[in-house]
Amino acid sequence: MNTLPFAQLQLFAAVARHRSFSRAARELALTRSALSQAVRQLEEQLGVSLLTRTTRSVALTPAGAQLLGRVSPAFAEVTDALRAVTAQPGALVGRLRLSVPRSAVPYAITPILPVFCALHPGVEVEVSIDERLVDIVAEGYDAGVRLIESIARDMLQVRLSAPFRFVVVASPGYLAACGAPERPEDLAAHTCVPFRMKSTQTLYAWEFERGARSWRVPVRGPAVTDDVGLSVALAEAGLGLAYTPEHVVEEALAAGRLVRVLEAYAPSVPGYFLYFPESGRASPTLRAFIEVVRAEVASRRGAG
Repeated sequence: MNTLPFAQLQLFAAVARHRSFSRAARELALTRSALSQAVRQLEEQLGVSLLTRTTRSVALTPAGAQLLGRVSPAFAEVTDALRAVTAQPGALVGRLRLSVPRSAVPYAITPILPVFCALHPGVEVEVSIDERLVDIVAEGYDAGVRLIESIARDMLQVRLSAPFRFVVVASPGYLAACGAPERPEDLAAHTCVPFRMKSTQTLYAWEFERGARSWRVPVRGPAVTDDVGLSVALAEAGLGLAYTPEHVVEEALAAGRLVRVLEAYAPSVPGYFLYFPESGRASPTLRAFIEVVRAEVASRRGAG
């Protein structure tokens, strides 16, 4: 190979990312035929087929998937390098990747990201919504957000939110028809929306506490989900009882679409925390993000 096909590699990466010649052509401001020809030239130069084409879809061949996995990080590094040399002196540039559960987004991420992005426009922030207990080091994240009991002990932690409760909620219609449980044991006689843990694929047993006593109650129902938002929506629709962080349903409770039950047994948790490995603390982008987090948390305390 006399010359390295950097231009064709970039075009191939765009097609692979979109899984479509048409969408990639629109992004790159090229014609579909020109893009297709460039990718074919790359395949001829490499002597392998990179894409499987049909009239409706584009898929990566094993060789294409291997190539994409190798060139994507390299392109990201080149992009960061270009940003660095064109940035204003002293401006922070780079990328910040975060793994966040959906229930934490409006409570602990949405108020912070706009401030951070305004202060550091040269940083690209990627937020991955995932309920799994993600290995942030193995999967290439700078930091994650989780409840403190889910964070490994060797991780550093920074508080993102105040403590909050988990509550059981139901629609007024469901309670009028089926009544309200008075004790955790009463849930056996009620229709619930069970939650499946993505990390273990097991059904979560609802947790309760009162004084020194605690409960873990398996629940049953006609619909199981791994998404808190869907379980709340199903409860609003009258399907049954849902178990959720209280802040997720604040608006629905205030509007009367949902009602708390078993409130005397609602357990409290310390809150959401940003966590990251010791080695990650040296990252300038992460250090800057932590500064914004601490300032935001402090302002909440002052307002409270």
